[in-house]
Formats: sequence, structure tokens, C-alpha cells
Amino acid sequence: MLVICAPSGTGKSTLISKLRQEFPDFGFSVSYTTRDPREGEEDGVHYNFVSRDRFVAMRSKGEFCEWAEVHGNFYGTATTPVRKMLDAGQDVLFDIDVQGASQLRKVFPEGVFVFLLPPSREELLSRLSGRGTDSEDSIARRMKNAEGELREAHWFDYWVVNDDLDEAYRELRAVYLAGLTLPALRPGLLESVLDTWEEDRG
Repeated sequence: MLVICAPSGTGKSTLISKLRQEFPDFGFSVSYTTRDPREGEEDGVHYNFVSRDRFVAMRSKGEFCEWAEVHGNFYGTATTPVRKMLDAGQDVLFDIDVQGASQLRKVFPEGVFVFLLPPSREELLSRLSGRGTDSEDSIARRMKNAEGELREAHWFDYWVVNDDLDEAYRELRAVYLAGLTLPALRPGLLESVLDTWEEDRG
């Protein structure tokens, strides 16, 4: 279970796309959101786009394992599809905000939590301004939120700085592969190896 967080504009979507291209069997948690789709985004692929009323109804029924309000919109992860993927032995990739990651860590402490950092405040501001999709007020709000998110990075398992895209991807890839070797994800392995000693004695 790989959970990836980053301030808006850090390049998280690009890195996740590269990871999914190399590891196409990765299960992906498609979040629900009340925000409008951006150009090129598809419903059910990038997000499940729903009305505010439907989101609130799902939340009231306890259908989310995490949810948060970010930039004036709701985001949430439905529990049922995530548990189905994990129970089937499939690795699951989460692209969520810091608030959601904090909730997930309480439910899935065995997950691997990665925080992507911009190289500097100036570079992040340049990237947000260069997208041409946000107003000045929106950019100012995202920059303020970015500082708050960065101050929460201390509890994540890994930090990856997206200064050079290729290098950042190599590091993120390494984190994923290292996570596959965690003892919690290999139940019974140690016992099976030790059993070979017992067989030899027999």
C-alpha cells in the first residue's frame, strides 16, 4: 500500500503516471471529489466526480476510510474497493492529501507513506503560475496550503524532492520496491524458512 502526498504543483501526477506505466498491475485508489474536472480529466479515471450532496450522503453512511476538504472541495476514498484490492493481494496506490494520509495511517499502519517536496518556494510558485489554470487568489491559497502541508511531512516514511523528474522517479520507484520487502507484507515467510531447519533435523 503506497500512499503519496505532495503540495499542489509539485509534479505528483506526473510521477504517479510514470509509476503506473512501469507497474501496470498496480491497483489505484480513485478518489471521490466535488470539484469540477480539469481539461483532460476523465470521470472514474482521475477522480470520481460527484455532487456535494452525494459526497455528504456517502460520508454520513461511513463509506469513506478517509476524507478531507481541500481548497473548498471535498475529497474522499471509499473503503470497500480498497479492501477488495488488498484482500486479493494487489498493491494499491493512493494519491491523496496530507489530511487523508493521516487518517489512512490510523486504518492501514502497514502502508508506505511518501511525501514529495518541491525544491523551493520559488520553484513551486513558478510551476503553479505556469499552469495557467488558477487565478492569483487560488495560487496564493495553494502556496499557503503548501507551507502547512510541508510542516506535516515529518511523520512520513520517505521524502522525495522533485527537482529533476528522472531522479525523483528513480527514488520513488526505489521506495516502492523496498516497501515490497517489509516483513508485514510477507506473513509466514520467516516461519517457512525456519521450518526447513526442522525438516533437516527430522
